[in-house]
Amino acid sequence: MAFEVGAVPFNPDGWGPPDATTATTKSSSLPLNVPFAPFSRAEKLGRIADWTRNNPNAGRPNAGKNASDSVFDFTADDSFPSSGGGGDEDFRLVDGKLPTRPKFGPKWRFNQHRPQLPQRRDEEVEAKKREAEKERARRDRLYNLNRSNQNQQRREAAAFKSSVDIQPEWNMLDQIPFSTFSKLSFAAPEPEDLLLCGGLEFYDRTYDRVTPKNERRLERFKNRNFFKVTTTDDPVIRRLANEDKATVFATDTILATLMCAPRSVYSWDIVVQRVGNKLFFDKRDGSQLDLLAVHETSQEPLPEAKDDINSAYSLSVEAAYINQNFSQQVLVRDGNKVAFDEPNPFASEGEEVASVGYRYRRWKLDNEMYLVARCEVQSVAEVNNQRSFMTLNALNEFDPKYSGLDWRQKLETQRGAVLATELKNNANKLAKWTAQALLGSADMMKLGYVSRVHPRDHFNHVILAVVGYKPRDFAAQINLNTSNMWGIVKSIVDLCMKLNEGKYVLVKDPSKPQVRIYEVPGDAFENDYVEEPLPEDEQVQPPAEAVENGEANGIVDDLEDKKIEATVA
Repeated sequence: MAFEVGAVPFNPDGWGPPDATTATTKSSSLPLNVPFAPFSRAEKLGRIADWTRNNPNAGRPNAGKNASDSVFDFTADDSFPSSGGGGDEDFRLVDGKLPTRPKFGPKWRFNQHRPQLPQRRDEEVEAKKREAEKERARRDRLYNLNRSNQNQQRREAAAFKSSVDIQPEWNMLDQIPFSTFSKLSFAAPEPEDLLLCGGLEFYDRTYDRVTPKNERRLERFKNRNFFKVTTTDDPVIRRLANEDKATVFATDTILATLMCAPRSVYSWDIVVQRVGNKLFFDKRDGSQLDLLAVHETSQEPLPEAKDDINSAYSLSVEAAYINQNFSQQVLVRDGNKVAFDEPNPFASEGEEVASVGYRYRRWKLDNEMYLVARCEVQSVAEVNNQRSFMTLNALNEFDPKYSGLDWRQKLETQRGAVLATELKNNANKLAKWTAQALLGSADMMKLGYVSRVHPRDHFNHVILAVVGYKPRDFAAQINLNTSNMWGIVKSIVDLCMKLNEGKYVLVKDPSKPQVRIYEVPGDAFENDYVEEPLPEDEQVQPPAEAVENGEANGIVDDLEDKKIEATVA
């Protein structure tokens, strides 16, 4: 069947169809001047023309010439889907989907095609912010500087008094600033053990698993005696001196005090006795060396009142008490001990003594000079079928507001921060413990973290954690140079060996980083109340509960030692 286009009449009189063909046109089966709107075969034809809607192309520069045809244009109408290839527009690529435009916020931020706003205003805002940050940082820096200066002035204004009363008849021979100690160096050879005394109990490894959540109560060991005997009162050192085993004699506590002198803030004193060609380093009875300083290197001042539980003296006594009990609690107390060549030289027969081993060791300082020191270790452990010596010490927390860290909250998650804070506040004490561990050739040093049950209760304590360190590694961590330590000892020994026979005192200046050497009379420090006690009826009797058995026994032992010394002399 052929396709009939139809007849197209010609109008010779003008434009448009002639009037005579109107009937013919109306009778035609095809619509005239109606554009074809594409539609799907599944859709019904909705409308042919719509004069009620606006022209969608009006206002566009390339709008069609025949505006009357717009009523038949449904290309922008959703009623007529576009002519596609069988509904391919229903398929979308996952990555090709355009991001949706947010319905809030300034539109110019999200429109990438529009020109951006001028940047000058933003640059000015940023510049003002930077200036404000610099000004705030400058104020904070000045505030912290003034605050640290005030603390330093307050600590200096606290006027740390000298550990010993300087008498007018004492003759000051020399004063050595600590700045000269930093340049000293001496490579000490490996020491040799001359004698081992005492006995050690084994370390209880269960304390390595103690945490703040399963803390252990600190026990009290009233029946075990602890001895703090000075150099010249040690019978073993007397025997070694008579045998000419060395020229210089001291204890590990005294040597550690000298080695770590540049880190000290509080005043301390050491008695030096030159007898013939021999040199003895002693401590006075009741010396500060028997106590443990707390917050010595901290910038936060402690209360000045001596009877305050947080004063420097009260805290040092509390720290010494904690260390003694801690060193005995972390042991396996089953009666199994490692006995050495000789028993404890300071204990009487049948007396219960603390677990401690004395190693009398000798170092060679030069061709004609040897040094003998009594070093202490508190425990032993079996590691790979070999005995490893340990030193046991405890750091104590008295009030978190002074340190700024609460151990119960930070020990498990920020143990490094707790140790760093202790290194800042107790640099001298930790350095002395490390030096004593190195002098005794301890294989491990155990540090316990002991805190008060309550900040205002200085009698009851708990163990929160126990951490072990190798002494050499810990010394490197706290920047403790072994060569420099021995250089300080060697320089002081050389200086004292040039003195005449007699008695001298090394005193750390309470307000300046320097040490002074005084020449004192031969009978200085001998007329103490311990040597010549008052009659019993004139003595002030303390409360019965305040007197510990260990302290009473220690005083009695001191009196007996003094009597023996006087008899020998």
